[in-house]
Amino acid sequence: MEIPVIRKVLEANSTLAGEVRALFARHGILALNLISSPGAGKTSLLERTLRDLQGEFRMAVIEGDLQTDNDARRVAATGARAVQINTEGGCHLDAAMIRASLDHLDPAGLDILFIENVGNLVCPVEFDCGEDDKIALLSVAEGDDKAEKYPLLFHLASALVLNKLDLLPYVDFDPVRAVHFATRLNRDLAVFEVSCRTGQGLPAWYDWLRARRAAKLAGRAR
Repeated sequence: MEIPVIRKVLEANSTLAGEVRALFARHGILALNLISSPGAGKTSLLERTLRDLQGEFRMAVIEGDLQTDNDARRVAATGARAVQINTEGGCHLDAAMIRASLDHLDPAGLDILFIENVGNLVCPVEFDCGEDDKIALLSVAEGDDKAEKYPLLFHLASALVLNKLDLLPYVDFDPVRAVHFATRLNRDLAVFEVSCRTGQGLPAWYDWLRARRAAKLAGRAR
């Protein structure tokens, strides 16, 4: 009896995600769903990105956490709009949460929307939030075999941000091995090796954002 219930939940989410995706398309919003383990540096990446590109794009962030608005406050300090979702124990965001959050934003005034999902490499991958792309984050403080252990995210993601490169001298992590596992699952995966502390690798990440935003507008014009 449980299988039909789970199927209905996923089907309902997919239907609503399609509606959210259509809304993003109408407004030309590039929506990116950032997924990682806790502490991989999603918020740090957003802080740098929001500050460095604030004169170029109108950006906002939907923050997903079990408790607190700590990350939303960090995002808001950059000048970007932020909406906090507290899941109260839930392990992922879903399309209904994203749709409700848009009531607190002005879609007509947005170019890029970042969805910072709950720190988890399993549940967030299963639930479509209406995004254009999933972005996988992996820090060098984690195991370099994460893609092999949690393959679905890396298979579905459009980009992998390998973060905290400044820590490489102090940890036992092989970037070549990590990228090998990830790209073996997804040959089209764009890979960015970055340090949010030093700025290393961030220009390439920004160029990818520009290209994805341009592609979104080109698709809207068709």
